[in-house]
Amino acid sequence: MTPSSLLPGRLLRRAGATAELSGFAGVQIDDPRLATVLPRDAPLLNLYEGAIHSEGPVWQPSARRLLWSDVPNRRLLAWYEDGHVEAAIDLTFFMNGNALGSDGRIYHCEHGRRCISVSTPGLQGQPEPVVTQFEGRRLNSPNDVAVAPDGSIWFTDPIFGIVMPSQGSLAEPELDHRSVYRFDPQTGGLGRMADFEQPNGLAFTADGRTLYVSDTSLSLGEVPGFSAGTKHGIEAFDVRVDGALSNRRFFCHTDHGYPDGLLVDPRGWVWTSAADGVHVWSAERERLGFIPLPVVVSNLTLGGTDGRRLFIAATKHLLAIDLLA
Repeated sequence: MTPSSLLPGRLLRRAGATAELSGFAGVQIDDPRLATVLPRDAPLLNLYEGAIHSEGPVWQPSARRLLWSDVPNRRLLAWYEDGHVEAAIDLTFFMNGNALGSDGRIYHCEHGRRCISVSTPGLQGQPEPVVTQFEGRRLNSPNDVAVAPDGSIWFTDPIFGIVMPSQGSLAEPELDHRSVYRFDPQTGGLGRMADFEQPNGLAFTADGRTLYVSDTSLSLGEVPGFSAGTKHGIEAFDVRVDGALSNRRFFCHTDHGYPDGLLVDPRGWVWTSAADGVHVWSAERERLGFIPLPVVVSNLTLGGTDGRRLFIAATKHLLAIDLLA
């Protein structure tokens, strides 16, 4: 018996057919435009059921796999097209959000080390911290990360990971603000772009000219010793060529729970998570429809070989539903 033979295995689900999620009532169509993209009777696939808190899904085309975090289990998981699931990185430092860099590397938000880290495309070795401080003070607990079309790395930094032991470990914040940041991996420059009560998810339009950010301070009411904030919505910004933000404005809120992670599709539609499923909005703030789910949704992304599979990270599940266009 060698030390390496005592290490845990990576396989969490064997390759094989995927079942549909039982009890799914179908897609709610509020605008006929959605029916041309997502029919009412589209099946909802249950790709994996074994996480504690699924988060941060990102499609990695080079490996044809979906990566996502199981935050309390301290694992970065990987789903492959043959159906098998493995622990891509075990014993993470409470990874949450993940994003694919323009160079093919994977950027991670870590609650434990309170940093943005980066992995090689093959996920070899320990992820390397690349952003740990702002103006000499430790970050709070980076939550979600997005890559702008210019290659810059944007991330949110609320306090959830330092007030919830299941998400990290308890610590006093060194910063007196909760903000969205822009990191330039070429120069190492870090800019504080906007402040929020508790910024959470963020996503860019395909042209990079609009940034959406969710604020979920309402969820602090679930943390012992904290009072709920007032925010459970998404705001939008115009993004200038130099990355500066302007024209801050309200976009939408969720009636049930709060909008955690979100994505913007090629049409400019916003797909946002909520306690009761996935809500779809047009860029003009029109309600297009709703995917009702019996579990709380944390985050979502588009991927698959044709880019038309909607992956949904929802509590213990990784779900998927295929779009027509």
